[in-house]
Amino acid sequence: MSDTLNLPAETRERAGKGASRALRRDGRVPAVVYGGNEEPLAIHVEEKELTRQLMTGHFFNSIIEVEVGGKTIRTQPKDVAFHPVSDRPLHADFLRLGAHSTVHVNVPVVFQNEEASPGLKRGGVLNVVRHDLELVCDADAIPHEIAIDVTGFDVGESIHISHVKLPKGVASAITDRDFTIATIAAPSALKSAEGDTTKTDAE
Repeated sequence: MSDTLNLPAETRERAGKGASRALRRDGRVPAVVYGGNEEPLAIHVEEKELTRQLMTGHFFNSIIEVEVGGKTIRTQPKDVAFHPVSDRPLHADFLRLGAHSTVHVNVPVVFQNEEASPGLKRGGVLNVVRHDLELVCDADAIPHEIAIDVTGFDVGESIHISHVKLPKGVASAITDRDFTIATIAAPSALKSAEGDTTKTDAE
């Protein structure tokens, strides 16, 4: 299950570039909460707190409870714009979530039972094509990560989404193809050894 993060905020009285620059000078980040059949709500949050939450590594697949004006708004972070040089957050967008809202999230993958993969035991390399999966699920059931079992996979074989057992109520957002998540590549050490042998024979 995903974490729920709390993000204190204040409403923005003024809009526009000048007002946004003034907020940033004060260590604040302008943001917007939208969706949920309500008018967009212009807010600003503390830059240090937003940065801290971004650094958790799971900000975008967490529920963010924005606390503003004595109310708590359940949201999903949709976008954060960063300064191209300093990487400071410049603006954030949050989507309102109702009860049992369905959300699209990118969830990281982890690989398990590598010792049970014949290809990896022989020195093969796990070549990860997708480090996360785009999933559709209930906002209250976002998984932290998706575990992928590599038991039985040999050199030259691929792990597709059809091999992955997703949690109940979680589905892949990509449904038109059985896409590749990782492959077991030939052992580079073996290739290198074969190349060295050939060179030695030639000499």
